[in-house]
Amino acid sequence: MVAFFSPRRMGKRLILVLALALTGTFFLSQILITFSSSTPSPIGTEQQTSWTSGWFRQDWARRKEKFPVNRSLMVRPPSGPPRQLPRVQHKFAAPDAEFRKLQATRQAAVKQAFEKSWGSYRQYAWGYDELRPVTLEGHNSFAGWGATLVDSLDSLWIMGMKDDFAEAVKAVQKINWFKSSGPMCSLFETNIRYLGGLLSAYDLSQEKVLLDKAVELAHMLYAAFDNQYRLPVNAFFFTDAWNGDLQLSYREVAAAVGSMSLEFTRVAQLTGDPKFYDAIDRIKVHLSISQNETRVPGLWPISFDLHDGFSAQDTMFTLGAQADSLYEYLPKMYALLGGLDQTYATMHKTAMDAAEKHILFRPMIPDKDVDILFSGNLRAYVSAGDLQMTPEVQHLGCFTGGMYALGGRLLNNDSHVELGKQLARGCAWAYKATVSGIMPEVASMVACEEPKLGKCKWNKSIFEAKGGKYRTEGMPPAFASITDYRYILRPEAIESVFVLYRITGDQKWLDWAWAMFQSIKKATETEKAFSAIANVLAPDARGNKANGMESFWLAETLKYFYLIFSDPDLISLDDYVLNTEAHPLKIPKPT
Repeated sequence: MVAFFSPRRMGKRLILVLALALTGTFFLSQILITFSSSTPSPIGTEQQTSWTSGWFRQDWARRKEKFPVNRSLMVRPPSGPPRQLPRVQHKFAAPDAEFRKLQATRQAAVKQAFEKSWGSYRQYAWGYDELRPVTLEGHNSFAGWGATLVDSLDSLWIMGMKDDFAEAVKAVQKINWFKSSGPMCSLFETNIRYLGGLLSAYDLSQEKVLLDKAVELAHMLYAAFDNQYRLPVNAFFFTDAWNGDLQLSYREVAAAVGSMSLEFTRVAQLTGDPKFYDAIDRIKVHLSISQNETRVPGLWPISFDLHDGFSAQDTMFTLGAQADSLYEYLPKMYALLGGLDQTYATMHKTAMDAAEKHILFRPMIPDKDVDILFSGNLRAYVSAGDLQMTPEVQHLGCFTGGMYALGGRLLNNDSHVELGKQLARGCAWAYKATVSGIMPEVASMVACEEPKLGKCKWNKSIFEAKGGKYRTEGMPPAFASITDYRYILRPEAIESVFVLYRITGDQKWLDWAWAMFQSIKKATETEKAFSAIANVLAPDARGNKANGMESFWLAETLKYFYLIFSDPDLISLDDYVLNTEAHPLKIPKPT
């Protein structure tokens, strides 16, 4: 990456610059730009990579665009009072003393795990993106702005850790978006972790500095839309973004394109600046137009060509990796806009009906009277008449149960709520099926064929003929194969279990959640924190701890466990939508 002021362009003037440096080192350090090859330091330190000089800080709002949108033509959030949306949460009765005691005990255990994780991050990796929980050192993987710090803000507030929250807010004030651990960041990850985390923490605490920091970041991310198509570029190279030179991809991941709507809409709602809503509304229009023009009408593939009106040439369709949060955000946008934009509701229902037809499947399992579904992958080779569903189960796809149930409640669709129950039960069952009590990252199963989504009897011959003949020792009976044995502290299974408890009020979800938490704690706990593991079938094996603790462990996984054992009014699903990083954003209400 070429810096704004390149020493190579200076020629003989470099001699003079070096001479001046002997007496003016500090001054020159502010105007010469270098990229350090050393290990980046935590936020707020001068050693961290600076891709531009400090006197540009906070100027993103005044950056001159190459392809500006006429402000008078910008689309604004829907006007008028929000609609009264259907009730999402179950009407919980007042709990008895025994239930309150049990919930409090379980909640305390979750909080203890959070405090242990946060305390070690604070002690060994403060300001870094992540803690490496085995070697106890900081690590940067998300631009070095302190991903765990920002991602954990709302969790700290929700769990009542107000002193830690105040300390974290002071650290957040020091973040300089012009200093990073590398020349670029992922627009998607920066949006969901940093922007979502700041907005949520502001919605909960009303600390203005958090909103200021969020708006500062939002102005920077808005530069990703500065191209002739006004569509986002996920590979956000800072210098190119500042200069208006970011290039659209011919194969942009669907989730990256479709997962900015909640955060940018909330910025527009809080600031009144229409440019943020205008940016994501354009994506909505493209999604709406293209939805029924793909190889599987109703669904979008895992990637788009953004040069050609969301041209969908990719043949892979899934609710899992690379597409997940595009679908997740549709019903949540309907709620965040107070039910005033029916387009999101229509797209959601259309997509969920198509997924039910083509992607959901019932696995062949030996267990009797177990009513479960999973979400697989679909390959569309030539046309809608040539489809092949692969019953591959991703832990990442376990969010689908909560998505179906939430959308079903918001749109009064009981059949979708029922599908949500079956999907969430599927992932809870997959946890119980392994020796560790934890579901693997990716596994394959054998799908029942007829009737569609109907139950089928266990048939060992059919199971083996369809891929289950050669299996690893210790593999659960219904798993044909496991292609990724890891558990990386993911939240998606408990996310759906939490949503289904809040929607149904059925206490069996609480017992499943507690069993999941105990299994995760047993398999992943280290001396000082918690670690991803390499193999859920060998939880006690030497070297199984993978030395990873991504920020979503604190932002999502432990937050969902904490909330399911809390009073249902804490972060009610009728008051908040949670972004894909579990950051609650306040839903506008009728006055």
